[in-house]
Amino acid sequence: MRLHVTKLHAGDMLRQHVFAPTGLHIMAPGTVITDVHIALLLRHQIEYVEIMDARANDASSGHVPEPPFQAQYDKAVGQMKTMFDQAYHVGFVTPEEIDKSYDPLIESMQQETDIVGLLLTLNSKDDYTYEHCIQVGMLSYFIAKWLGHAEEEAYDIGKAGFLHDIGKSKIHRTILLKPSRLTDEEYEQIKKHTEYGYEIIMKSLNDRMAAYAALQHHERANGKGYPFGITYDWVQPASKIVAVADIYSAMISSRVYQQKQDLFVVLKELYALSFSELDPKIAQTFIRRMIPNFIGKEAMLSNGQVGEIVMNHTTELFQPLVRIGSEFLDLSRVDVEIEKIVN
Repeated sequence: MRLHVTKLHAGDMLRQHVFAPTGLHIMAPGTVITDVHIALLLRHQIEYVEIMDARANDASSGHVPEPPFQAQYDKAVGQMKTMFDQAYHVGFVTPEEIDKSYDPLIESMQQETDIVGLLLTLNSKDDYTYEHCIQVGMLSYFIAKWLGHAEEEAYDIGKAGFLHDIGKSKIHRTILLKPSRLTDEEYEQIKKHTEYGYEIIMKSLNDRMAAYAALQHHERANGKGYPFGITYDWVQPASKIVAVADIYSAMISSRVYQQKQDLFVVLKELYALSFSELDPKIAQTFIRRMIPNFIGKEAMLSNGQVGEIVMNHTTELFQPLVRIGSEFLDLSRVDVEIEKIVN
């Protein structure tokens, strides 16, 4: 059961490891909470923890178990397909249809603590276009929160990510699902989804921020993006957030022509892009907030060994401390790196 730290009671027992935003391990599963523990959690600016379900059925606690996120995610995929169909046939999507899908997704997602775990499991090659929209909405919401945006602003930015590819409803599916390299003409058709998305969102919601996110999420800081090839001086902030979420989701997803890439390795690629194509503050904030989620995950190392990530470095983001059996390996001190996450 997920609980805000201020709602903890002495005697509650932790269900999961607790880590500070820096990756520092604070408490282990099985810890019986005391007032001292609560003070420690607050001092490290930790908001939520997972506790054992002993209080789940306690009516006085006021907590009702949340439905599994996977069920809500699957439902959202089906609703996204409906929105694409509606946009294709009539050129817009009703606000009610959007809210019916987006609002429950956000509410359910807010209860999740293991974002990496979600992204490792939420993937289907057959429904890539729809799932990608949902993942970009999820990630855009989290990035906005991590950048310090208020809840209402994060909600709106998440919705912009949720709708960023709605213009693909106007692209023929033979092009979207083509299993081989696109021709130059087909690629030009794909690029038009940004302009189509702007038009559909303005007709649907008259929401300029979301419309510009659809229009600009393929623009790049160095001016080498599309549709206009403008630099980030002319791109709105929400579009820059959606761009980071869009690239990350695309890289980790399976598609008809691409196997999904490892989440950890993709973060390294994003880090490189933050110096040329993406907003560095946004990209590196995203990376720094994602990295701690890998603690507790098993990783395949370049020397052939498998170990558990137990601690991150504050500066060497991609060279954590790894436990292999009873021994520890500091990747910042050896010529060994993580090749992929294996669980």
